[in-house]
Amino acid sequence: MFDRVAPRYDLANTVFSLGQDRLWRRAAAQATGLAAGEVAVDVACGTGLLAEELARLAPGARVVGLDFSGEMVRRAAGAAGRPRFAVADALRLPLADASVDVVTIAFGLRNLPEPAVGLLEFGRALRPGGRLVVCEFSHPTVPLLSQVYRRYLTRLMPLAARRLASDAEAYEYLARSIAAWPDQEGLARWLSEAGFERVRWRNLSGGIVALHWGALT
Repeated sequence: MFDRVAPRYDLANTVFSLGQDRLWRRAAAQATGLAAGEVAVDVACGTGLLAEELARLAPGARVVGLDFSGEMVRRAAGAAGRPRFAVADALRLPLADASVDVVTIAFGLRNLPEPAVGLLEFGRALRPGGRLVVCEFSHPTVPLLSQVYRRYLTRLMPLAARRLASDAEAYEYLARSIAAWPDQEGLARWLSEAGFERVRWRNLSGGIVALHWGALT
């Protein structure tokens, strides 16, 4: 599915998010606190936009993007500069234990067949003191916004996807997966159960998206 959506992935995301997607990724990059000399891995990197933002934020850091979709990685490698990209399974990262300082995943944790296993795998790859930032769709905190957003996801976006996206069915899946995803407190609990400490979150766009942050000691 992700190979099929890759040709128009960035355009569709920008249109369907009303231009907010780049702001969400920028906020995710800033939340990492990535510094020169550190190693950051963006899992489920897609076409590489968050990896590029991490590299821009910390020019002296080493940034790697990993994704299960070969077509996504091909487009990331063709468009990006300094970050390196490779095909990899988020549940079996090609990384040594305690080898990276930062792991990010933007709009990808929800797509893993076993998100809890993915969180454990991220923790395995992180060094003591390492940080995880999850940027993911969540649950709006304002009742009126929640109603409008639900109608947008289930009615308007699937209609628009038939004209704009390279795989309209993928965006019907998106709506279903968001509806089934835990709320902010639920995801925070998953991070804690995976061994992350000082877990916190920050709502973006009224809770349509949430940034979750956790660290290893």
